[in-house]
Amino acid sequence: MLALVIVAISVGLDNFGAAAAMGMAGLPRHHFARVVATFAVIEAIFPVLGILLGRSVAGSIGANAKLYAGLVLCAVGAYTIGRELLAPESESKVSRPRSFAHLVVLGSILSIDNFAIGFALGATKVSIVVAFVVLGVVSALLALLGLELGARLGRRTGRWSEALGGLLLLGVGAAIAAGF
Repeated sequence: MLALVIVAISVGLDNFGAAAAMGMAGLPRHHFARVVATFAVIEAIFPVLGILLGRSVAGSIGANAKLYAGLVLCAVGAYTIGRELLAPESESKVSRPRSFAHLVVLGSILSIDNFAIGFALGATKVSIVVAFVVLGVVSALLALLGLELGARLGRRTGRWSEALGGLLLLGVGAAIAAGF
């Protein structure tokens, strides 16, 4: 059980980073519950799907999943920074999910590497229900912590909060791509 919690924390840190970036960019508090719930469910579903799909698929997805997810996050972070630096100061540029579908896509990108985690968990014969609950709860806590921390930092950083959020996404993406 301790190993499962440690795995949940390690795979949930990307949600923490993305949520912190959203909080820094000024995501309204009334959207926090939707972000937390979406990230938690997706973070818990992907390993369960990995367990269910079996080891034969692990080779094709597992080897490069972190790299691809990290590169996508780096691209989003770089785009966010560029948009902040090139846009007029008066333009509102709050980086937040524009729709539920956008939030689901972001959550899926952040959790794609969890397929490989699911294959590893399948080898340990962990209960699917226990894995789903532990991964979901830990992800929810980390996402909420990221949103709160990001919101507090965003108020202090003013106009540059979105660029800092983009920089955070870039850093998280680089760390994921590098395998951290």
